[in-house]
Amino acid sequence: MAYVGRGLDKISNIEVLDAITFTNSAGPYNILKGGVAFVPVSGNNLVISIDGIVQSPSSYTLSAATITFDSSMASTSTMNFIYQIGVGVITTPADGSVDTAQLASSAVTSTKIADEAVTGGKISPTFDISAKTVTLPASVSGLGTGLTNSQLQNNAITINSTSVPLGGSISNVGVETYPTITSLTPSVITNAQTSVVIAGTNFVSVPTVEAINTSGAITPADTVTFTGSTSISAAFTLSVDGTYYVRVENNDGAAVRTSTADLTVSDNPTWVTASGSLGTFSGSVAISTITLTCTDATSFAVTSGAVTAGLTFTTGVGSATITGTQTAHTTAATDSFTVTATDAEGQTAARAFTISWSFGSTGGMQFN
Repeated sequence: MAYVGRGLDKISNIEVLDAITFTNSAGPYNILKGGVAFVPVSGNNLVISIDGIVQSPSSYTLSAATITFDSSMASTSTMNFIYQIGVGVITTPADGSVDTAQLASSAVTSTKIADEAVTGGKISPTFDISAKTVTLPASVSGLGTGLTNSQLQNNAITINSTSVPLGGSISNVGVETYPTITSLTPSVITNAQTSVVIAGTNFVSVPTVEAINTSGAITPADTVTFTGSTSISAAFTLSVDGTYYVRVENNDGAAVRTSTADLTVSDNPTWVTASGSLGTFSGSVAISTITLTCTDATSFAVTSGAVTAGLTFTTGVGSATITGTQTAHTTAATDSFTVTATDAEGQTAARAFTISWSFGSTGGMQFN
């Protein structure tokens, strides 16, 4: 029959938790309710039955939403049930059963009052501020030190001897000045420490500068040099290749971050083909293909000297080739030239080479 009387707060509130499947270990096992992690009040609040035996609270320990038993639980064991016994019955107060004396001083917050459920019918829409003084922080520029009843007459507030209609705008309050970033030079660097010039506005000596990888990892600049309000220099050592945002924060907390990951960290292209002689060839016959290899290169170009007339230099991705029959020489000679490899980020690596030519009955030799 229904319980009639007092002391409802002493009736237990039981929560049924998800049964645990054992895995031949003591744990820890996750404690769940409806598939969601559940943190018990304490071990003494749990009632656990395994293979028909109710477990003592001393036979297990709790850590947040996990439980570890004192001994290994065989996978053949069955958890019959696991309950948490709380205190109190969850009920909805009857109308008129809660008054001011039953509310703690901090129980009603501004968030609760802002809730749409609190209507004008529950809180009087009229706020009487007669004979009251509303004090504002003295540090708020242009607002004076307080608002008095006389300043709130006729639906207006008087600020610094100027009447401001309620609902109107207030000027001269002060505006935060934030730094901006317009460019990074260079925008592509290697893993070695590199100084990057950051151009922008409103920099204040000496700001904090950080590089933020698109993965979220943050690396502070090794050093920051303040040139002026429109330029600072930050030295970065970034061991992880990738793209980075750059963030600048002034001493007053005003900060800016590039809207895109404008700083790229990438290794320079790496030559595989050794510098120096590419071999000695017969000057009267076509040479076998010479292949120049450079890791990460997307293009190659002869940037000083020239490949011997009659030969064809062909650029490619990762390698370049030299083919053909020379037409520049009739006697022994050596030609020198430099090839520069460029990667996808515009980084370059140059290497100097020579090709030698021989004539006569002995023929020639080629080395790749």
